[in-house]
Amino acid sequence: MTAENTIPFAGLGPETILDAVESVGFHCSGALQALNSYENRVWQIGIDEGAPLVAKFYRPGRWSDAQIAEEHDFTAAMAGGELPVVTPLVIDGRSLFAHGGFRFALFPRQGGRAPEFDRAETLEWMGRLMARIHTVGARAGFILRETLDITSFGTDSRDWLLDNQAIPEELESIWAGVSDEALDRVAEAFARAGAVQQLRLHGDCHAGNVLWTADGPHFVDFDDARMGPSIQDLWMLLSGEPEEMGQQFGHVLAGYEMFREFDDRELQLVEALRTLRLIHHSAWLARRWGDPAFPAAFPWFATQRYWEERILELREQIAAMQEFRGLRIVMP
Repeated sequence: MTAENTIPFAGLGPETILDAVESVGFHCSGALQALNSYENRVWQIGIDEGAPLVAKFYRPGRWSDAQIAEEHDFTAAMAGGELPVVTPLVIDGRSLFAHGGFRFALFPRQGGRAPEFDRAETLEWMGRLMARIHTVGARAGFILRETLDITSFGTDSRDWLLDNQAIPEELESIWAGVSDEALDRVAEAFARAGAVQQLRLHGDCHAGNVLWTADGPHFVDFDDARMGPSIQDLWMLLSGEPEEMGQQFGHVLAGYEMFREFDDRELQLVEALRTLRLIHHSAWLARRWGDPAFPAAFPWFATQRYWEERILELREQIAAMQEFRGLRIVMP
């Protein structure tokens, strides 16, 4: 397997991290705590005579400065609409900084706990929040950031895995055939949905990116923000069998449509988007395998069993997409 052959965060040690934060005017206490992040490196930094800050060091080569600026502008627009999103600090008119060959942004620390997506009131609250985020997201589009589509998430990911021998030789032809069929079913689902609206999204709306407080949910990471259909930010709130998901989505929709109309055609895309995410995730792991953090965190990835499970998973998705003709919503 040919992964990215450079170690992206080599040289990002404690001294560099603290020096970077101090380069924009803060005095660090020396306290450092690594926070959970694989794509980037995120640290909580102790600040003399002040609350701790969170420093996010962006993975080199992933986003351009202009693409990061689009993310920051999007979060600023949401904050301007009194949405509970954690935005980067602006210092001397800038929110993206560079030090020691690394680009970084600083954020206020946001406490909270994981949301309970099995609770009806939580799902309705998330629906209200996502509708307000999408209202802001629909006011303008990203120019430079990616769009979530079949090519970028599906075909390109599939081709990269095959071109770089990421799959065990004895399973490669099986996986290639199954992924081809899965992508055909994805294309059929997108064709059934038709030309749905594309807007700026959070892009990775799962429980790990939401912190719950007494005031409700707060989003802390828009690193995967991109253009796409609104359902992308909603389907990851759901779990279980189709009937369960229909009941859960009823609660999400009850909250969502208090602020924004939902296009029912997008329900055709739920299993298709899940399939694209599965293929894209495998390619993401393979592309990042040269980063020492990935073999340490995902040791099962480079095993035959992993790919056997992915083949089974894609076959299940093919069946789900063949049977699925739109989520049956059960309104509360």
